[in-house]
Order: sequence, then structure tokens, then C-alpha cells
Amino acid sequence: MKRILFLLSAFVLTINCMLAQHTAAGPHDFGRMWTFENPPKAWLTKAYNFSPNDSWFDDVRKSALRMSTGCSASFVSPNGLIMTNHHCSRDAALGAQKEGEDIMTNGFFAGTLEEERKVPNVFFEQLVVLADVTGEINNYVNSSENKDIEARLSEAFGKVKKDYAKLDAWKDLRLQIVKYYSGVKYSLYGYKKYSDIRLVAIPETDIAFYGGDADNFTYPRYDVDFTFWRAYDEDGKPVNSSANYFKFNPKGAKEGDLVFVVGNPGNTERYRTVDQLKWDRKYRYPMTLDFLRQMIAHLQEDYDKNPTDEKMNMIFGMANGEKAYSGILKGLKNPELFNRKVEIENLVRKNHKGEDYWAELKAEYDKLAPHSWALILLSPNPMRGNTMMLMHAIAKYDEKLHAGVSEDDLEDIVDQIDYLTKNIGDDEDKFYLTMGLKLINSHIPRDNNTMRELLKGKSVEEYVEKLMKKSKFFKGDKWKKFFKMDASKFDKQKDMLLVAARKLIPQYNAASKAFAASSAKRKELEGKIVQEYFKYFGTDLPPDATFTLRISDGVVKGYDYNGTKAPYKTTFYGMYDRNYSFDHKYPWRLPERYKYPSPELLKQPLDFVSTNDIIGGNSGSAIINKNKEVVGLIFDGNIESLPGNFIYDEKYNRAVSVHAGGIIAALKYVYHAGRLLDELVPAK
Repeated sequence: MKRILFLLSAFVLTINCMLAQHTAAGPHDFGRMWTFENPPKAWLTKAYNFSPNDSWFDDVRKSALRMSTGCSASFVSPNGLIMTNHHCSRDAALGAQKEGEDIMTNGFFAGTLEEERKVPNVFFEQLVVLADVTGEINNYVNSSENKDIEARLSEAFGKVKKDYAKLDAWKDLRLQIVKYYSGVKYSLYGYKKYSDIRLVAIPETDIAFYGGDADNFTYPRYDVDFTFWRAYDEDGKPVNSSANYFKFNPKGAKEGDLVFVVGNPGNTERYRTVDQLKWDRKYRYPMTLDFLRQMIAHLQEDYDKNPTDEKMNMIFGMANGEKAYSGILKGLKNPELFNRKVEIENLVRKNHKGEDYWAELKAEYDKLAPHSWALILLSPNPMRGNTMMLMHAIAKYDEKLHAGVSEDDLEDIVDQIDYLTKNIGDDEDKFYLTMGLKLINSHIPRDNNTMRELLKGKSVEEYVEKLMKKSKFFKGDKWKKFFKMDASKFDKQKDMLLVAARKLIPQYNAASKAFAASSAKRKELEGKIVQEYFKYFGTDLPPDATFTLRISDGVVKGYDYNGTKAPYKTTFYGMYDRNYSFDHKYPWRLPERYKYPSPELLKQPLDFVSTNDIIGGNSGSAIINKNKEVVGLIFDGNIESLPGNFIYDEKYNRAVSVHAGGIIAALKYVYHAGRLLDELVPAK
């Protein structure tokens, strides 16, 4: 009977897949990260029957902030109170820690204004004023006699900044020119900087990063991921932010609500062509992922033997990257998502007349493909180990020696070699070299004999073992005699490391030169292609993210996942269930203050999801309703959102936020932070 039911369900699933409608490509595949100089007024009216005026956008823009740690933030009271994420503040907050304290384990909540702690090297910036300077930039560029386009642009940027810095509205601001649509449009931004920043409140790491890496990029989530700072003025008083701040709505968001994310998304690549994405899919991401996975496994093994916070942070950072790249690669292999990129590219290409920029760009990548392995896997990087760095230094010496450079120049390279030889051959370096050579062996093209000639039938492990036993570079100062020889004698030396350097590093140098030589042409073609999209769609398409302020619309909405449904919100009940289900073990253990919850806390909302378009850099963004009230705090995206690097998919893409009601509940029932509560939700 079970077999019959299984076959029947498989048949039904097959039929449903055949009948499933293909999601057509459309402008929103490029996302909804709108700039404030081109807000989507028509779209908001059409989609939500909501028509905010210019003053609404102006207030929202000035209430938002950008943090020095690469995150977003916002003013949430008239007295300079700033809200962002715990994970954006974690390292910075350690600057407030006094001897004997452990803020990350125990949290910190200032009971009075005087107890708020000043932290060095932390600042926030507010986008006070902006202007479209496309006309001015183009006028300067066209009038310049400089033949180098990049130099002309640099001159134009400098002149425009100088002109605007004289205007009253732009004085004493940090000015930044941002290029959009590959130079179709240019915007000038003026930022006010707040440098006297003091820590007000930060919860325990165990509750802010609840679920750890295991739950990262997932949903349902149960994180209390917030931090509050305060900006102070030149007189040492809290900044008066009463003109522009987001009021806190303790009821937060409910299903179906229109919400906006206001923050600084870091980087997207949604205008890459289909052939560029194919290159990413074949070379860029698989090779990078192989490297990350081996590094994570190695670091985890080391951490298990000798755990430290530094190692844990490294593991988390790499695991975060591994999940992100895995999600992007999975998206690139998804036929529906990829075919949507093909469809919209074909649409624009069909409309285009003249030179085929797409075909020209493909030709460039076809030439570069054989070099991809060397560029990605042989780059000089400390994370490849000192022996690999030593090979680069040896190859550089070899090149300079044959070029006939001065003795002083050669001596500088020898000094570098001397330093590296003192730091090679240990277990750590052996691991890095073995890992690096294995990756090369896995990804080098079959018609390239380099590794076969190097290994001579040995495994990589056997080769590395022999190299470290035989090469004079691993035997004190015996290597130094090589660097007293002239070029002809140097060429005849057969030391194993010299041979490896001669075989491997020139291939990296050739790859680097090939990519560099092609760079200007590729950049020019990319720009022309983006301009074709702009001609077709205009500002109906937002530009790629640039870690500048954007506003993204969406609705609070659950989604189907893993054969079931993800609710639009989670509650504290769920957090405690997860804790008990995992027997109170890390990363689901609870801090001491959470161990005896009040019944009122348990039923409060904790995290929620919405369809807003976000990416790295949006962490710490306020999520607001149409009344400009905080209903949540962005801290993550679901794993289905990771292809958002190249395409936005509203069906499954979700932004994950801490619910405003969850923040208020934690402050009220766990931290008893009455002063902070009164500031966020003043008594009427």
C-alpha cells in the first residue's frame, strides 16, 4: 500500500511540475532598491494605492543613518537615540568594556544618561542633502582635453565637489559622487557625520545570534538582534534629532502590511550578462566555495582542539560567506531563475540596434576562461600559506633578475624571501600548501599539464612531504646561495621549490595580465549594456546596490518552504521550544536572564518576514510602515534570498526582521529597561 501511495504521489508531483506556470521575466527581477532621487511614486500608487509626497521621502531619508562598521541604522527618538543590529555593533561595543566585564556574555544596559559609554572609532553618517549632477559631470568631461576617460571623470568629480562645497546647504559635509547605471546618471550626496557615539544597550550574544551559524540565513528565526547607541553633539549633549527620526510602533507589523526598508544595501550584480553569469557559475563560485569549505573544516578542527573567540569569529565569517556563495550558485543553477535572466536580456537585445555588445563581451570571457583557475586559485594571499607566498616572491626575483634591475631592487625581494623562509614548513603552512595544490589539481583544465609535470605521478600529499624534506628553502639559510648567482646559473638550479615557482606563478602572472588587459574593454561593454537597459526601462529599474541609501517596498508575508509553510512571524514561545528541543545546548542555549520567562513574554512576537529587497549592508535598517513608524529591524534574509545577488524573486525572497513588539517585550520583561522603554514609547 505504501509503495502504491508513493508512486501515486510521485506521479501527481510530476504532473504538477509539468503544469506549473513559468514565472515570466520582468523589471522587478532587477529588484526594488530605489534611490531617493528617483523614488518609485508611480509604482507605489499602482501597487499599494499609497502616494507619499516629497516631504515624506525627505523625512525618511534624514531619519536613516549609515554606520562605520558597514551596516545601516536610524534615529529612533528625538534625543539622538540610534538603533542598529547587535551583529553590526559586536566588535565596536567591546570598546565600551571595562576591566573585568564581559559585555558579549552578559550584555550592557545603561541605567542613566551618565552611564552611556563613549566608544572610540565609531561613527554614523546622515544623508542630509543630495543632487543629480549628471549634467555637470558630463559638461566637465566633454570640455576636458585629457585623453584618459577615467582621468577626465576624476577631474569632473573633483570640480563638482568643489563647486557644491561652496554652497551653504553643502558646507561642512562629506561629499560623495555615486555613479549609477554605469554612468548614465551621477548623484552627489552630502553626509553629516556623528562622531561622539555612546553605547546605550546591547543584549547578550547568545540571544542576539540565537541559533548561530546553523540558523543563519534561515527562517523561522528567534533572534533578539538589536543594539542602541546615542549620538552626542560638540557640547557633549545628546543630539537633537527631533526633526527627523522614526517613532517606535510597539504593535509592530502584521500580515499583509505595506512596509519599507530604509538602509544601505552593499552590492548587487543584477546587470551582469547571461554569459558573465555562466562564467560565475562555472568558475568564480565553485572554486571560491571549494576554498571556503576546506578552510572552514580546518578551522573547525583547530577550534575543537583549542577554542578561542578569534577562531570562532573566523569560522563564522567564512561560514557566512560559504552559505552566501552556495545560495548564489544554487540560484545560478536554478533553470527558472536563470531563464528569466535570459528572457529579459533577449528582450533588450532585440530592441537594440547596432554593435552587438553582448557578443563582444562573451568573446572577452571566452578568451579569459582558460586563465580563470590561475587567477582565482593562485593569487598571492596570506590565506594560501607562506610557502605559496614564497613562490610568488621567488618568481618576482626571477623576473627582475632577467630584466636586469638594480642590486638594491633585488635585495628588497631577497629580504622578503628571507622573512618568508622563517615562517614556512610548520603544520599550518603544510595544510595551506596541500589544500592549495589540491584545489589547483581539481580545477586546472585537462589540457594543461602543469600539475602532472609537477607531481610526476605522486599524490599532492606525497609531493608536499617530499618538497619540505628536499628543498633547501626549508633548511635554514641554505637557500641563500641561489641568490648570489647570475641569471644563467640561477636558471640551472633544480631545487623543488624553485621548479614549483617557475611552473605555477607565471601562469598566475599570465592570467592577471590577461584579465587586466581586458578590463577596460569589459568595463566599457558592461557600461554600454547597462545603458541599453536604461534606454528600454528608464528609472523603472533601480541601479545596482552601492552601499548608499535606498528604500525598498514590500509586504509582510509568510511563504511555502520545505513542504510546509513559514508563518509571517515567530514568538518567544518558539525560541524556548527550540532551546528545550536542543537540550539547552549552544547555539540554542539561553542567557541566565531568559531562563524564567514571564507568561506575557512568551506570547509576544519575536521575528517576522517580508518581501522587501535587501542584501548585505541592509543589516541594521529600520523597517517602517507608511506612517514612518518603526515596526521592525532588519537583520537577515532567508536562504532563498541569496540569489538576490543577481536576481530578485518575490515569490520566495524574504527579509528577516526583529519585530518591534519583540524588542519592546525584551526590554520590558527581560531587561527591565524602563528608561529606554520610556524613550522609545513615551507615555501619552
